[in-house]
Amino acid sequence: MAKIFYSGNREAKLLSKIESSKERERIKTLNAIRDNIEFFANKVSMKLIESGLIETVSKSAIENQIIRCLDTLIKSEDFDIDYTVAPFRTLVANPNIASLYLTAFVVEKLIDHKDVIDVYGSDEDIYYCIHNQLTHLMAE
Repeated sequence: MAKIFYSGNREAKLLSKIESSKERERIKTLNAIRDNIEFFANKVSMKLIESGLIETVSKSAIENQIIRCLDTLIKSEDFDIDYTVAPFRTLVANPNIASLYLTAFVVEKLIDHKDVIDVYGSDEDIYYCIHNQLTHLMAE
C-alpha cells in the first residue's frame, strides 16, 4: 500500500525557513564580495597560484579575470548564475554559490586564457581553495 504524504502547514513553514536562510546566505555572500572585490580577487588568485592549481605567466592577468568574473556574478540574475554552476552543482553537498561560480569560471573559462599555462588539480581542490578564501573574507 502506498504512503500518502500531506504537505501540512508545519512542513511548509520548515521549507520556507530553509529557502529563506539559503537566500539570506546568498545575499550576504554577494554583499561581502561586492564590498571587497579587489581584495578577494587578489587573495583567490594568489592562493590558486601558490597552491599550484593554476600555472600562469602573469598573476595580475589572473586577478583581473577573477575581478571581471566576480563583477559579472554580482550583476547576474539568479537564472544566469544557476545555469553557469549547473555542471558543478553536485561537486559538494552544500555549496556556496560564489565559490561554485568561481570554480566553474576557472575550470571552463580561465583555462583557455592566453596567460594561463595550465590548470591542475580536481574540481574539488579548486572549489575548496576558493571557498577557504571566501570563508576568511566572510569572517573579517
